Amino acid sequence: MNQHILSFLLRAKKNTYAAHGAQEPSSRPNSHDLMYSEGDLVYIDTYLGGLQFAGEEAVWERGVPLWSMNYCGRVTGQGFSGDFLKRALLLVPEDAPFRGPASYQEQEMSYTCRAKGDFDWFQGYEEIRLGDRLIYECFYHGGRIQ
Repeated sequence: MNQHILSFLLRAKKNTYAAHGAQEPSSRPNSHDLMYSEGDLVYIDTYLGGLQFAGEEAVWERGVPLWSMNYCGRVTGQGFSGDFLKRALLLVPEDAPFRGPASYQEQEMSYTCRAKGDFDWFQGYEEIRLGDRLIYECFYHGGRIQ
């Protein structure tokens, strides 16, 4: 994927869910939808649920889908902070533009993210721990659309 699309995706991620972005009208019953656009490029993140959730992020150029990522996760223990997760997701790295950085920590709360593959075809897992207790996990996968 070219640098133009990658740069757009990073800006979109940093301006929607992770940034407490405004929700769009639901595209499906009870869905949460966030959208970001620049010129011919559109990014939409739509998910269902809350404590246990599933969703999809996708990028289109001139109405043609270019890239997509599906994710499914859950809160597994007390002490989870959605704001902590969002701060981690704001640090999405350019070399792995899927979720957050490989690691992030604030006091006793730690975020880790592991991915294999590249922008065209990838899968990964992220988790949050409070001390040594797992309190959140999410699996994701996706890639280029042709």
